[in-house]
Amino acid sequence: MNGPQTRETLANEIWRACDILRRDNNCGGIMEYIEHLAWLLFLRFLDAQEEEWETQAQLAGRPYTRILDGERRWSQWATKDWPADRLLEFVHGRLIPDLQSLGGDPLWETIRSVFAERNVIVCASGYNLKEVLQIINGIDFHSQDDIFTVSQVYEELLRRLGSENRMAGEFYTPRPVVRFIVDLIAPKIGETVYDPACGSCGFLAQAYLHMKPQERTIEDHKTLQERTFFGQEKKPLPALLGLMNMVLHRVTAPRIVRRNTLEENIRSASERYDVVLTNPPFGGTEGRHIQANFPVQATATELLFLQHIMKKLKPRDGARCGMVVPEGTLFRDGAFAAVKQDLLEQFHLHTVVSLPPGTFAPYSDVKTALLFFERPGPTKEIWYYELPLPEGLKKFSKGSPIQDEHFAEARRLWAAWDAYRQGKGPREACLSENAWIVPVEEVKERGYDLTARNPNRKEAEALPSPMEIVAGLLEREREILSIVEELDELLATNGNQEGLNVPNIR
Repeated sequence: MNGPQTRETLANEIWRACDILRRDNNCGGIMEYIEHLAWLLFLRFLDAQEEEWETQAQLAGRPYTRILDGERRWSQWATKDWPADRLLEFVHGRLIPDLQSLGGDPLWETIRSVFAERNVIVCASGYNLKEVLQIINGIDFHSQDDIFTVSQVYEELLRRLGSENRMAGEFYTPRPVVRFIVDLIAPKIGETVYDPACGSCGFLAQAYLHMKPQERTIEDHKTLQERTFFGQEKKPLPALLGLMNMVLHRVTAPRIVRRNTLEENIRSASERYDVVLTNPPFGGTEGRHIQANFPVQATATELLFLQHIMKKLKPRDGARCGMVVPEGTLFRDGAFAAVKQDLLEQFHLHTVVSLPPGTFAPYSDVKTALLFFERPGPTKEIWYYELPLPEGLKKFSKGSPIQDEHFAEARRLWAAWDAYRQGKGPREACLSENAWIVPVEEVKERGYDLTARNPNRKEAEALPSPMEIVAGLLEREREILSIVEELDELLATNGNQEGLNVPNIR
């Protein structure tokens, strides 16, 4: 077979494995069968990677201790012709418990964390599992072609997961948005890259793709593999999907940790990073024990994450962040205004990009924006860009999603803005009907309202579209719910202190 046909055949086989899993009683939903495929692919990849590490150690004359050895080794159990029931007994009774008990080495801890503290999805039918194992055994993880093909299919699975399952929206960001943010931030080899809510690791994987062409030496390669990418994720499934995403992009030892990022008291934060790339969860709320970790306390997760990021950036010139926020972050006052004041005083918030309705469709109608800021501060002026919808389109949707080409003007004008900031280009080159500059004094006068108000819109066009009104109402409703939950918690706390029986407000 020629190369392209081999890739097509392998891709078809992986999709066939998905079909087999989907018909299984334990894996009928997209979340379940992608999880099952992910952990099998991960163990298959780890076996191939350990073969390489073992060979390298032998050539260097040093010992190597395998992470998974004996009966846990893929080539020992996954290629064996088990009776179907015995295979399931082994997976449930010995393999998964062993994976859940690993510890010591950082990579071992990462493996343990994605298998522990949850029920790992395993086929109900041993026959289905045997079929899937046979397909995965056909993948050569020493072949760049095979790895590329698997990574392409896996990326499509993640996209489908984000598109078909509303819950998945919290850890899947549309890839055109990810690429735009990474390209503007432009991480370099030698810099550490951190995502405090890494989900399926879309930002970290794209950062690696951006940095890989910069690799020149063996030391560069080792730096990218072991000392560059750091992520934290609260939930086990996205942590597994993200770890698999990174290894399929050939990052063999990313520092992915399963942890609630917001549990860290940022007043005593020690680890800091050169670059932060993230789309932190918004719409959630945190209790007072979590809020106590932050100087400005609030229930809204997006505000807590913003404070976390500001603290986790290294105190050096050029440390920078590109992140997604709900548009409410731009205009909300109170605690939000206090944090935005700190942001403008401590950092240079140089760019705000307002995204159109439906960018995160179908799993969220909340209108979003992108913030780009860096050290040192303070902010003097902010470049705004309002991403327009294509002609004839009222909003992006599942059927008409946002694409890379929709960012073409934004990229061109931002390059002109960046040149102007460095004193290498005229101010006018970065302005258009969709782009304008706002002095920070104007933002302060508005009570630190960062809303993108396009001065170039005609008065009639300045009225929000129905979709924008709906998105705004959803944001306001979420804000009210957040206040009610905070009041509920306050009343409950006071009631407990006074020995009262205070009912929950719902």
